[in-house]
Amino acid sequence: MPAHATPAFTPFADDAAVQTLGDLTLENGTARIVLHGSLDLSRDRQSLERARALAKTLTAIVAALEDEDDLPDRADEVRVATTEVKNPFG
Repeated sequence: MPAHATPAFTPFADDAAVQTLGDLTLENGTARIVLHGSLDLSRDRQSLERARALAKTLTAIVAALEDEDDLPDRADEVRVATTEVKNPFG
């Protein structure tokens, strides 16, 4: 399984990009990034590549957060704009 994401994983840039490393999945979002699953790292080259890919992604996430001018103390304080959509069934 490739250690890179398709499409490119740019933290907080979209609600579609997913990166998979072993059984660990990182789901991108404009408001939050969700990590779930697990990642086994052994003493082998494949694990080294996965660890490098994870470190690169986490470094990009930290950099994106550090670039924010006014981060709230908690994510539940973030207000995401919503759009009301007409019910197509009613």
